[in-house]
Amino acid sequence: MEQITGADLFVKALKEEGVDTLFAYPGGQAIDLFDALYGEEKIDVILPRHEQGLVHAADGYARSTGKVGVCLVTSGPGATNLVTGIATANYDSVPLVCFTGQVPTHLIGHDAFQEVDIVGITKSISKYAVTVREREELAETIKKAFYIAKTGKPGVVVVDLPKDIQRAYGSDCYPREMMCRECKPDPSVHMGQLHKALDILNQAQKPVFLIGGGVKIARAKKEMTQLAELTGVPVITTIMGKGAIPTTSRLYVGNIGIHGSYAANAAISNCDVLFAIGTRFNDRITGKAEKFAVNAKIIHIDVDAASISRNIEADIPVAADAKKAICALLEKAEPLSISEWKNKIEWWKKEYPLTMGEAGLTPQKIIQSINEMFKDAIVAADVGQNQLWATQFLAMEGDTQMLTSGGLGTMGYGFPAAIGAKLGNPQRDVIVISGDGGMQMNVQEMATAVVYELPIIVCILNNGYLGNVRQWQEMFYDRRYSSTCMRYRRSCETGCNKPGHRCPEYTPDFVALAESYGAKGIRVTKAEEIKKALNRAKQNTKTPTVIEFIIDREANVMPIVPPGNAIDDMILERENKGK
Repeated sequence: MEQITGADLFVKALKEEGVDTLFAYPGGQAIDLFDALYGEEKIDVILPRHEQGLVHAADGYARSTGKVGVCLVTSGPGATNLVTGIATANYDSVPLVCFTGQVPTHLIGHDAFQEVDIVGITKSISKYAVTVREREELAETIKKAFYIAKTGKPGVVVVDLPKDIQRAYGSDCYPREMMCRECKPDPSVHMGQLHKALDILNQAQKPVFLIGGGVKIARAKKEMTQLAELTGVPVITTIMGKGAIPTTSRLYVGNIGIHGSYAANAAISNCDVLFAIGTRFNDRITGKAEKFAVNAKIIHIDVDAASISRNIEADIPVAADAKKAICALLEKAEPLSISEWKNKIEWWKKEYPLTMGEAGLTPQKIIQSINEMFKDAIVAADVGQNQLWATQFLAMEGDTQMLTSGGLGTMGYGFPAAIGAKLGNPQRDVIVISGDGGMQMNVQEMATAVVYELPIIVCILNNGYLGNVRQWQEMFYDRRYSSTCMRYRRSCETGCNKPGHRCPEYTPDFVALAESYGAKGIRVTKAEEIKKALNRAKQNTKTPTVIEFIIDREANVMPIVPPGNAIDDMILERENKGK
């Protein structure tokens, strides 16, 4: 048995866990860890330009590869800059292990320079958080961290490493197996509950599957598609569940929720059996909860027992991994004779299609061009109107993936997540769909993408507003555009709510900004320029390409369920632009 430092054991542990990519930013209380990593050939250490960009990149890497994403930062601000990314990933059940440097143990609690209680700060937004207090605990703690992050319902684990623990000598042994008995979830599926669920499903006249992100996290897309085709039951998805079956499937209805399709929301509101797998039933899905699927028997399968009946009461609860439950269902399920119900849903889809309709350069046309020109791409959508248009119009077939912040709704997520996805999937096309507001939140990561030679295609839908909030201000706040105009200058008139030709120039110039970083920049103002720009971006294989699409400044995401309404009470079309 050899005696090595805690820092050297840290590096050994990463290699034992199969970590090939580490997103890391150095600092005083982590310098020993970085010193131990110096010259290490088996781990690619990626240096982003900000810790928030770093953790979002680790998140995108994890979502796109199925591996655990790993971060390393220093204490104090280095650690606190991870907080938003930790909450983002944990909310969406992304497996991350975040290592933070910490002041020496004898200084903890004494207001030392760059000391923060990162474990206390993150305990409520992570799956597990711990400070290593003894060198002898280091190996087991790291092993436990990786196990907890990826087992059961995945999530974020924070491991705080004091400087003296990094320097202390101890055993070089790293455990091969996890010894924590209480950490191990029950892998079995309760067949009695599944039989009850199938009995109810087989009696249904108007059933639907509601599929959430849990099915994709469980890597059960193939099995879910088989189950839908076997039973013939229509499939509705949450935003996070989109892609659980191909969007071209005859059984796919659309997304549910406040910006869901008319057919999906109507089907949920009129079904007699709602078979939900891997969803939390949050408020953006349900609308007014007491009016949600009121005529339906509800079956709810989720790996997290605490999520079942938390928001919507389940008649048949099943706590199980989505993939294991679906595989068990495939052994027993039968085709259903529900042609009348499926015809009704098809009529809703044809009568009330998702379409923007306007002439000119629209987000729908941009995303449909992406669908046509890129197959099996990874698309990282930011948050806001751009995200909602992406979830409405992006085609999800084959290995196409969509990465986005669902639960927390974090602006600035899309671009750094795409960097992580490209690093984890260098042979695949990676595309960002972002708004102009969200793009500026982590635009410094353009340097990261350039220095690591990542040919990511960044599509900025620039309407000059924080568009999602502006839309609500237009529709529900009498067009009082408060703090949402991104062209605002101090010299502008007060109370402006009508964009026009006198508006100031937009800041920044995204094309010039991209070029200043060493990326390529393209501006598109007409629909006929979309494919030409995307083709130019495809040819650029060494640096990112930023395509700024200048869209209608008051373009809206429709349909919309007004706040407090049931999901079948939708506004389908914009009544008046107020121009």
